[in-house]
Amino acid sequence: MSGPRMLAAAVCAGILFVGLWPAFSVAQDAPPPAEPPEVTSLAPSSEPELSTGNNAWMLTSSALVLLMTAPGLAMFYGGLVRRKNILSVLMQCVFLMGLMTILWAIYGYSLSFGGDAPWIGDGRYLFMRNVEAEWVDGAPRIPMFSIGGIPILTHMLFQGMFFIITPALICGAFAERMKFTSMVVFSILWGTFVYCPLAHWVWGGGILAYGVPSSANWGGGALDFAGGTVVHISSGISALVCALVIGKRAGYGTEPMPPHNLTYTALGAALLWVGWFGFNAGSALEANGIASSAFAATHFSAAAGAVTWPMLEWILRGKPTVLGACSGAVAGLVCITPAAGYVTAMPALAMGAAGGAVCYFACTSLKMAFKYDDSLDAFGVHGVGGTLGAILTGVFATRAVQDLNGGEPIGLIEGGTLIKGQLIATAITWVVAAVASFILLKLLDATMGLRVPTQEELQGLDLTQHGEEGYIFM
Repeated sequence: MSGPRMLAAAVCAGILFVGLWPAFSVAQDAPPPAEPPEVTSLAPSSEPELSTGNNAWMLTSSALVLLMTAPGLAMFYGGLVRRKNILSVLMQCVFLMGLMTILWAIYGYSLSFGGDAPWIGDGRYLFMRNVEAEWVDGAPRIPMFSIGGIPILTHMLFQGMFFIITPALICGAFAERMKFTSMVVFSILWGTFVYCPLAHWVWGGGILAYGVPSSANWGGGALDFAGGTVVHISSGISALVCALVIGKRAGYGTEPMPPHNLTYTALGAALLWVGWFGFNAGSALEANGIASSAFAATHFSAAAGAVTWPMLEWILRGKPTVLGACSGAVAGLVCITPAAGYVTAMPALAMGAAGGAVCYFACTSLKMAFKYDDSLDAFGVHGVGGTLGAILTGVFATRAVQDLNGGEPIGLIEGGTLIKGQLIATAITWVVAAVASFILLKLLDATMGLRVPTQEELQGLDLTQHGEEGYIFM
């Protein structure tokens, strides 16, 4: 049996095992019906009551974030590659929706949000233990999250959608030339050793969590409302490392490689814009005023980015493009993500404009100067935009949103400690993502290889990796 088939068989067998194992273990360990098992709850004795409104908003937000991966990101990326590779991009996005969900259920959520130890989560949520509904003292019980009156199950679902889209963003850097099997293994390892620790450090009470008492809290912690460091910087920096390690596409720089269908890209960008409201406003974890503020900041920043990028094209190149408007909107969305719940609407306009301008030059001048082949500009938009957003969060964050105590920037009130924390968190994320990705890629290259053979690359990954061809009717 060939390597890819063996890997596929192993994955299927693993999914079957982990899916059935909890049921087997419960069946084997269950006491007689007359003596129901005692369940020790990890939740506080007085759990918050279920808020049906907040829960409905968070489930809707979860669906919106999933929409961002497919069809949003899938169409956005799919339209940018050449026609012979569109199905490979769609397959990467759709497959990761399944693969990362399984990993999140088995151990990802526990490593990210289990407890508040400085470095990594504990095992309290492994295999969805203490997350799913339980039978306690003759009655059903749904473990509740500590914020918002929502079940832990809802929080797990919402955060799981972030775990899905983050490695999918990296796919834009190695599009059109990476083996599918290598992409699968890399995504598993990257999610385990990069994403989960970063999520715990920033959101799970770890070393970068802002306002969490901890002797190991570095630089006072950092504000990251919806994933500037955890999602965008980590994926963007990893994308740059992928592009450098894998190398340029065959013919890059000597033959044209234009997007094959900008209609798909425009529709994908619009879906990303809409889905981002769940991404950012949903991170409030409640249907409250902060969610409204984050919603407005998200929309305003995207609007400013969507105008700034094509305006620069108009000034410098003579014509504004639909690709520029789409890229600018995404750049504005990336830039506002860490700040969405901490800034008001007008600073969000400034952040969106800054994101559109800086990412424009990163995807043009910077990329041309260093001659790396980041196929779909994952680094130029997410790495650069996420870094800019994380830093500007320390400039524009205001207590007017969080504490309703006036409009002074938090960082200035606290003697610049917030700026310090933002810079430290950004630097740590850069180093962790770059070093870990480099090691993982080198290990995979030495064991299973990263790139498809040149002839297969020229033929296209749709046919050579998946045995299919995409037919475009638009």
